Amino acid sequence: MTPEVEQRAMRAAIVASERVRGTTSPNPPVGCVILDARGEVVGTGATSPPGGPHAEVNALREAGSRAEGGTAVVTLEPCAHTGRTPPCAEALRSAGVVRVVHAVSDPNPSAAGGADVLRAAGIDVHSGLLADEVAKGPLRAWLHFVHTGRPHVTWKYAATLDGRSAAADGTSKWISSAESRAEVGRVRAAMDAIIAGTGTILADDAQLTARDPGGALLGRQPLRVVIGDRDVPPQARVLDDAAETLRLPGGDPAAALADLAGRGVVDVLLEGGPTLAGAFWQAGLVDRVLAYIAPALLGAGPAALADAGVGSISQAWRLRIEETTMSGPDVRISAVPQD
Repeated sequence: MTPEVEQRAMRAAIVASERVRGTTSPNPPVGCVILDARGEVVGTGATSPPGGPHAEVNALREAGSRAEGGTAVVTLEPCAHTGRTPPCAEALRSAGVVRVVHAVSDPNPSAAGGADVLRAAGIDVHSGLLADEVAKGPLRAWLHFVHTGRPHVTWKYAATLDGRSAAADGTSKWISSAESRAEVGRVRAAMDAIIAGTGTILADDAQLTARDPGGALLGRQPLRVVIGDRDVPPQARVLDDAAETLRLPGGDPAAALADLAGRGVVDVLLEGGPTLAGAFWQAGLVDRVLAYIAPALLGAGPAALADAGVGSISQAWRLRIEETTMSGPDVRISAVPQD
């Protein structure tokens, strides 16, 4: 088996895991590819919703007897514990797999140890293949959740080149391009929850739903979370039956995230206005920024971010840019707080 073959298989496993992101929490969205003894792909699987089979089992079912003597390429170390499903390490051993390649070791103490179980069974185990891509991609939020005990928060916003999120009269449709809005729809669809403040709901009558490029509601919708103490009128679109909506009091982002963690929410998209975003920054609870910067100038109007607890330049939140790409005419920036 050449390294190139296993690398291609891992990239296919990453694609498989991305397809189920948002449907597996609190379990990780894992992808698995089974190669037969000749290096041909004979099975591909991803984690089912909670209570269903894990990625390895789904891939082995597709591979059948062709898995014997083959290799399993998995984004996360196969689990060694019995939860709602049997251990994946045992499923791989029983299928006759002779080599397992995983990207990231499992940091969850209750599930880790699969690699040792496999080695004890005489199976060749290799760790670390494309680990950075997996850790920054489909497993980013879950790994964060395991390490911190709270959901991973991505603050998404759209603004003009001069940092305005709306015009002086309050209008904001549309600052970003159609391409950016379509991409945001895909981002929303992969989230466990979308958070906005009552100010955004009252100003924009935001619905906080995930839609396809044609505007149709997707079958699976993230939990809608409205944070704030102001009343939301019963006719507000965020209270319709398109998705479940959770109301939480304002003032304490950490308490809101603790509530969501208790509900099994792992990955959160913060779309609240500048005031709520500022509160999350003040609390140090933003883990990633996803910005869509439109080639336009307004000169007046609300800024994308309000008070973030910064009193001087020395207190500025410094970010490390992970990626800068174009989204139609807009610049899309992914950045994380510096360590």
